Amino acid sequence: MPGRVVASSEAEVRPQVAGIITERLFDEGGHVEAGDILYRIDAARYDAAVAQAEAAVAQAQAQVKATRREAERLETLSSRNVVSEQALDSTIAARDGAVASLQVAEAQLQAARIEQDHTVIRARLSGEIGLSMVSPGALVTASQQAPLATVRNIDQVYVDVTQSAAEILAFRRSHRDERVKDIPQEVTLTLADGSVFDQTGTLTAAEPVVDPLTGVVVLRIEFANPDKLLLPGMYVQAEMPSGRAEGAFVVPQEGVARNRRGQPTAMIVGPDGTVEQRVLTIRQDVGQSWVVTGGLEDGDRVVVKGLQKASAGAKVKAQERAAEGQNGVTPEAGAPAE
Repeated sequence: MPGRVVASSEAEVRPQVAGIITERLFDEGGHVEAGDILYRIDAARYDAAVAQAEAAVAQAQAQVKATRREAERLETLSSRNVVSEQALDSTIAARDGAVASLQVAEAQLQAARIEQDHTVIRARLSGEIGLSMVSPGALVTASQQAPLATVRNIDQVYVDVTQSAAEILAFRRSHRDERVKDIPQEVTLTLADGSVFDQTGTLTAAEPVVDPLTGVVVLRIEFANPDKLLLPGMYVQAEMPSGRAEGAFVVPQEGVARNRRGQPTAMIVGPDGTVEQRVLTIRQDVGQSWVVTGGLEDGDRVVVKGLQKASAGAKVKAQERAAEGQNGVTPEAGAPAE
């Protein structure tokens, strides 16, 4: 099955505040750890915002202290019946308002410090970082569409392959066939240069829906990638066994034809040289051969060349396929040629 390599995790680096990039602190194409500083943004105006918020907090704290002292004084006087209840209530309300104002100022200070902290852009994921899309001096904005860089974890990778809905149905039905036994879902990978990847993968997930446009299902296979040989986007071919067929036969495709009903058939040469036509049950193709699960028995000889001389009921002299692929049947003396 054809597929593409996908990083096991991926994070696009984007700014959360606006400003001018002043410094880039990573090597393009290198490895970064979560928490490493990647970029710095000019923080002058954010430092000023923090200072302003700190001053507002200090002012609110002073107001709280003053209103508390006033409320305590009036409470003492009220116990002596010197001030009215209305004056005391107004002072207590002013004190509570000052406390609320202090809480607002502290929240604004916290928000200002968060924005100040965002002027230092850190990696949120450990992995390999790609090319930087900006350089020092560039203006960036909060949550801009274009990422500054992308970090990908490729120590483990996924290979997403597609399988037709018909193949999925055949796979599920095969497990009800007594001849087909479950086997471990180990997947081998063939790279673009034809070499076989030295790690085996495991099927981890399947999209539980068929694409209505293409009629395929996406399967996800996980591979260890210790040498980082597999890169995201790489085209590969995955070979995943779906089961083990016991008592089946592999028959060259040139030895299988179709009758008028469209059923696969083969010409079988019996022990006495008589040709017999058999209807076959074909499970799937493997290379240039068919996997046959019905219609053949041990010892049967299937005609793969010279079919024009091997009609049903004819007497033929069969020759075994030679190492170089030469094979066929010849009619016995007096036997019909077709």
